Amino acid sequence: MVSQFGSLGCTIMGKTADLTVVQKTIIDTLHKEGKPQTLIAKEAGCSQSAVSKHVNRKLSGRKKCGRKRCTTNRENRSLMRIVKQNRFKNLSELHKEWTEAAVKASRATTHKRVKEFGYSCRIPLVKPLLNHRQRQRRLTWAKEKKNWTVAQWSKVLFSDESKFCISFGNQGPRVWRKGGEAHSPSCLKSNVKFPQSVMIWGAMSSAGVGPLCFLKTNVTAPVYQEILEHFMLPSADQLFEDADFIFQQDLAPAHTAKSTKSWLNDHGVGVLDWPANSPDLNPIENLWGIVKRKMRNKRPKNADELKATVKETWASIPPQQCHKLITSMPRRIEAVIKAKGAPTKY
Repeated sequence: MVSQFGSLGCTIMGKTADLTVVQKTIIDTLHKEGKPQTLIAKEAGCSQSAVSKHVNRKLSGRKKCGRKRCTTNRENRSLMRIVKQNRFKNLSELHKEWTEAAVKASRATTHKRVKEFGYSCRIPLVKPLLNHRQRQRRLTWAKEKKNWTVAQWSKVLFSDESKFCISFGNQGPRVWRKGGEAHSPSCLKSNVKFPQSVMIWGAMSSAGVGPLCFLKTNVTAPVYQEILEHFMLPSADQLFEDADFIFQQDLAPAHTAKSTKSWLNDHGVGVLDWPANSPDLNPIENLWGIVKRKMRNKRPKNADELKATVKETWASIPPQQCHKLITSMPRRIEAVIKAKGAPTKY
C-alpha cells in the first residue's frame, strides 16, 4: 500500500504533546476513514499509544489533564492590576488585598499567579530623583550630543568623586555554616557603626586613568581648584599630552563657583556642559564600580591600607577597559532620548 501522505522522514516516538500539527492532521483524517490505529501510527510516524491518546482526547473533548485552577482569568487580571498599582507591596499585602475582593486563594496561589505574570521580587535599583525640569534638560542635552562620535567623546576628560569604606568584612563571599553555627565567631561578619572611609577624586579618558587625589576635607571652591591644579592638569598631560581636550565635571557647588569658573578660564580649560543628577551619563561611575568589585576580596585593616588598596587597584585598570566605557557614550545618549530624560540602565 502506497501512503497518500508520503514519508515523514523519521519516526517520532513519545507523548501526545510531541506530535506535530501534520501528524495530528494525518491521525484525524485516517481515523475518520476508519483505519486501524496500527496503520495510522505507521503513516503518521509515531507510536500507537500516541495515536490512541490523541484520538481519546479528541473524543472526550478534554484539552488537558491536571487539577482545575482555583482562580478565574478575571480574578487573575485583578491581581495583576494590584501588582501594577504599587510594585513595592510585599506578598502578604498583595494576598490580603486580593482576597478582600472575595477571591478564594491561598498565599501560595497568590505567589504562583504573580510568578506566572513574569514578576520576581528583587532589590530595587537606586537612581537619582529627577524633577520635570531636570528630565527636560537631560533630554535636550542628549539630543544636542546624539551625533557625537566615539572619537569626539575620546577627547573628554571625565572626573568624579567617590567614597570607599573599609567595611570590616562587610563585602565578599557568603559564609558556609551548619545548623547552630550562626553565632560562631568563625561565621560572623564584623561591623562597626562608623567605618573608616576615604573620599577620592579621579579622572579618566579613553586612553586610561589619571592620578588619584585622596580628599582630607570637604571640597570647597579653593580646595577644588587645588585639585584641578595638582591632579586634573597632570591627568590631562598624561592622557592627552599636547592634544586638546574637554573637561567634564558635575554641577557640585565647588565646581560651579565663580572663582572655579575663572580658574578654568584662566588656564584655558574648556568645560563640557553637563545636566544635573546624571551619573548614568558619566562612564567614570562605572569605573568606580569596577574598582570596588575588584577590591571585594581585599581586607584593609585601616585607612592607610585602604588608600594603598584603592591606589593599587586603580592603577591596574587597563586602557582598553576605559576605551570600552567611552564607546558606550552614544548608547547612553540614545537611552536618555528613548527614556525622554528619565534615568537609564547605565
